[in-house]
Formats: sequence, structure tokens, C-alpha cells
Amino acid sequence: MTENRLLPDWINAFLKYTYNTEPPESYKKWVAISVIASCLQRKCYTQWDRQSYPNLYVVLVGPSGCRKGTAMYPGQAFLRRIGVEMSPEAVTREQLIRRLRASGSHRIDGISPALHASLTVFSPELTVFLGYGNQQLMADLCDWYDCGDKWSYETKNAGQDHITNVWVNLIGATTPRLLQTTLPQDAFGGGLTARMIFINELYKGKTVTIPSLDMELEEPLLHDLEQINMLAGEFNRTSEYLRLYSEWYENEEADPPFSDYRFDGYISRRATHVRKLSMIMSASRGDDMQLTVMDLRRAITELELAEKKMSTVFSGVGRSDLAGVTRAVMTTIATYKVISYGELQSKFIDDITSGELDEIVKALMAIEDEGKRFCRWKDPKNRIIEYVE
Repeated sequence: MTENRLLPDWINAFLKYTYNTEPPESYKKWVAISVIASCLQRKCYTQWDRQSYPNLYVVLVGPSGCRKGTAMYPGQAFLRRIGVEMSPEAVTREQLIRRLRASGSHRIDGISPALHASLTVFSPELTVFLGYGNQQLMADLCDWYDCGDKWSYETKNAGQDHITNVWVNLIGATTPRLLQTTLPQDAFGGGLTARMIFINELYKGKTVTIPSLDMELEEPLLHDLEQINMLAGEFNRTSEYLRLYSEWYENEEADPPFSDYRFDGYISRRATHVRKLSMIMSASRGDDMQLTVMDLRRAITELELAEKKMSTVFSGVGRSDLAGVTRAVMTTIATYKVISYGELQSKFIDDITSGELDEIVKALMAIEDEGKRFCRWKDPKNRIIEYVE
């Protein structure tokens, strides 16, 4: 914590602020991460072979009732209070481009003439924002992720216009089924999904009869977020940071977290995510704009924790006729934790045959992540299925 801050760490304080609410902690944490990214904007960077900026595309994934919107609301409220530029939740491509262009009136450091066009997309209903199969908008988002110095687009009058120093940060939420229906199948494994970090949960975090926020933390959180929003310039890397990063980078290439081909594009961008997250972790703890070993370890840890559940986010996506319902069966087992085969069959009697359900259950029992099964027979004789937490 630096002398201008009231709290030792913004992300941890946000988790305390929202402790007495029902969303999973992972949702709350990544909302906090995205809020900090929204405040850093294109004003901040680290220098590698090219400048790297702290924007992320974070998507909260879970069935209805997981409290995705509940997790996002407090973060959105903070951004509105400090005046961070945000996109409307439902917007056409043309309107979004106009909003992005209008946001390009901010000076990078408040003094120099250089301007940046920084915009955060905060969408509790990502399907509404993306539309169905809107490939042009998805292509735009892919372009914006890389924060080009100049982005060109065609106008309605067939002319060409430019936006300088583009920066777009996105946090959205959706259900597994809507994720599958919104994005074309070819998008999975490359394009937009390769740039997204999916925070995948199957049910809400806990039951809270009377949810509340810790109001004693609200003003300190707002004060420190305003300090974060004032940061501008380069995040400098310590020699220890570079040493540990080099070790991690060599190892992660040799031992990727997923074998699923649909994550090939994501894997190639893991290092980019870690660089971006390092800046966010540094900004969370103070104003020194130094990237330390602690920041790097924290960035890696949070990404790896997300990846443990990310592996099943595409489980309903595939060319199999059963791909769509498989995810729904997974969600049901995880929600009930213990369920009989008969109960499971009755829930999907209109969707699949008993033989197809047998095939799905068998496949789910074969899923293994770090030596742990997704589910197993709790009582084989009576065909009772148990979710393995």
C-alpha cells in the first residue's frame, strides 16, 4: 500500500465488500480484476517486443441462478461513480464505433497531446451485446483486443475513417447454452474465444438469506479506485520479475493446461494474459507501477485457478448431436451433487433417449482433471450418481 491509498489491496477489499452476497468468489474476483483494468485503460502499459496494455475479455459462464449479474453490479456501480467510459449493454456495431470514437478525447497522461480511445464493455447479458452470429462485431473485438495505434473502418458513405490508440476492455456474462448458440461453431478454438478468459461455475457460491455489502469499505474502495484511475505510463519490471517470468514461460510452453484443440488459440495467448494481469495486480496493491515477483505469482495463480474449470466451458460445443445436452446434464449433476439415474432421466426425457443418456453419463464419469473425476457412482446398485467436488 502507498501513502495515497486507504486499503492494502483493492481486489481483496472488494471481496470483503461483497462477502455477504451469493455469487461464487471467482466471479467476484474477476469482476474486481476487470474493474481495475477498466480504470488503467490505454494510459498504462509494459514494454516487451511491443507495448502490452491491461485490457481483458472476461466472460462469466454459468447456468441461470449462478448470480452472474449480482457479481457484476457492484463493479459497474464503482465505474459509473468515477466516470469510466462504458458501452451501452445493447448497441449496434455502428453505435459502438461511434461511442469508441467519442471516447478518444482523453489525454494519455493528462498533459501530453497524445489521446487514447478507451472503452469498457460491461454486459451482464453478453448475448444481447454480441447478437447472434454477428461475425463483423466479433472481428472488430478481435482487432480491438490488440490495442492498435490506428484502427480503420468503412463508413456508411463508403469512405474510410480511423480511430487512434484503441483500447477495449470487456466483461460479460452468459449461460453455456447461450454461449453455444450466440457464437458460430467455427469461433470456438480461435478468433474471439481465443482472447477470452472464461470464469466457469456450475452453481452459486453460497446461500445468503439477507445479502448485503460492507458499506464501511465503499468509500475507501471508491477513493483507491480513483487513485488507480489516475495512473499513467509504463509499468517497470524488476529483474526478479523477468527471471521468474522467463522460467514460467519456458515451462508453460512445454506443459500446456489443456489438450482440447478448442483451446489452442487460448494457449498461445496465455503469456499475454499473464502480462496484462501482472499490471492489474500491481495496481491493486499500490501506485508504484512496479511489476514484482509477487505480482507475477499472483497473476499466474489466478489464471491457473480459472483454467481448472475453464476446461469444461466448451463441453456443449461440438459436432456430436449430444453436444448441446451434455452440458445441461453436467450442470444438473453438479447442482444436485447426488442424484439418481432415474431422476436424471426424467429431467431429460424429452431431449434424449435412455441409451443416449447412458452414453453421456459414461463419458462424464471418464472426465478426469488433475486425477479427479467429474462424477462417479455413489451407489452402483441403485444407480445413484455423485458429483465429485
